[in-house]
Amino acid sequence: MTPLLSIIILAAGQGTRMKSDLPKVLHELGDRSLLEHVHDVARELGPRIIQVVYGHGGEQVRERLTHLRVQWVEQAQQRGTGHAVEMAMPRVPDDDIVLVLYGDVPLVRRETLSRLVQAAEQSGFGLLTATLTDPTGYGRIVRDARGKVARIVEHKDANTAERAIAEINTGMMAIPARRLRAWLSRLENNNSQGEFYLTDVVGMAVGEGVEVQTVAPASLEEIMGVNNKQQLAELERAYQRLQAQQLMTQGVTLRDPARCDVRGKVTVGRDVCIDINVLLSGEVRLGNRVNIGPNCVLRDVVVGDDVTILANSVIEQSVIGNHCAIGPFARIRPETQLADGARIGNFVEIKKAQVGPGSKINHLSYVGDTTVGANVNIGAGTITCNYDGANKHQTIIGDDAFIGSGTQLVAPVEVGAGATIGAGSTICRDAPAGELTLSRSPQKTVTGWKRPQKKSKH
Repeated sequence: MTPLLSIIILAAGQGTRMKSDLPKVLHELGDRSLLEHVHDVARELGPRIIQVVYGHGGEQVRERLTHLRVQWVEQAQQRGTGHAVEMAMPRVPDDDIVLVLYGDVPLVRRETLSRLVQAAEQSGFGLLTATLTDPTGYGRIVRDARGKVARIVEHKDANTAERAIAEINTGMMAIPARRLRAWLSRLENNNSQGEFYLTDVVGMAVGEGVEVQTVAPASLEEIMGVNNKQQLAELERAYQRLQAQQLMTQGVTLRDPARCDVRGKVTVGRDVCIDINVLLSGEVRLGNRVNIGPNCVLRDVVVGDDVTILANSVIEQSVIGNHCAIGPFARIRPETQLADGARIGNFVEIKKAQVGPGSKINHLSYVGDTTVGANVNIGAGTITCNYDGANKHQTIIGDDAFIGSGTQLVAPVEVGAGATIGAGSTICRDAPAGELTLSRSPQKTVTGWKRPQKKSKH
């Protein structure tokens, strides 16, 4: 791609049909806002500058997206797309190609935009168009008898014959800056909206003998914009179809591609299988032969080889070793590391813990702020009491320890290697290695005790 490229992203629309206090371009598609999607594909083209034109009251956009490498341009008065582009032109060198994109059209592909810029270099004007079954609401491409683009007419200004045209203007175009600057200076607002239409530069180009070269997208999803929540939902499905296709191309088995959502970056090994209703968000790395059951959520997770994650499990910001088994209904919270061969069973919650190789926490337990050695067995109903109301404290469990069911380990506390903790114990002091430690109150029976009876209402 030529380095002489300036990109202008129009993001000043108020988005009133979204029925939201959030500016339209900040609504999310997958893991990013609509505007971030457009920015990211624009950045792939290697432009000299990216400018975002935002509207009056759109300060939220700047505040929320300070990480974008762009120049911000305010269009205080909504006077049309032509006026919006003109606001950004002072920073554009004359020898650049100007590429105009839209902040609410997030799925356009780099390859399509590259062809659009090449068209501008070849003919002096590149225009992205598409043919729709129902073109209602779009500007129509009017061609002359030779099939060349003559002008664009907006839907509201079109007559009956023009509205019957199926080829529409997507709004995306690439034009040499020197020419665009001159054409923008001649725009008029003699139309039903009283606005300065960017599309009017098409007629000016034709009038000067510049051939408008059209480019078509690979799929209609590339030109789909968002004006309301229904369109946002439709675009989300389109985006997720693309993510599913990419995973399957990499060899992943998706039990139902329509019921797997990706909201981030996923890298996979071989022979990965993902069941229905799985959500992968953030950065997720899956090793070879990973099997993920239905209704699971993985966020910012590294998973080793030969791992089974059973249904309804949630894993966040954790590292899972090879040959581990998790779930069903397990919750692995941030800063957890499971070594090879660890097993986390049903209704177990792990938080900020290191679980050693071969260790098992199979049933109904909570283990937090804990270091668990190798080959430890933690029985059902065990909890680490790691919080005293003000501070968190550590529990350390040595290799080969056995923790009986229903145990409370009151941190800070250490259980030595090979130690056994009797079921039902509350351990408040360190338990020595290799010994049985338990705490029991004497069992007693109260002879003749009667259960309370409900008082009669009469």
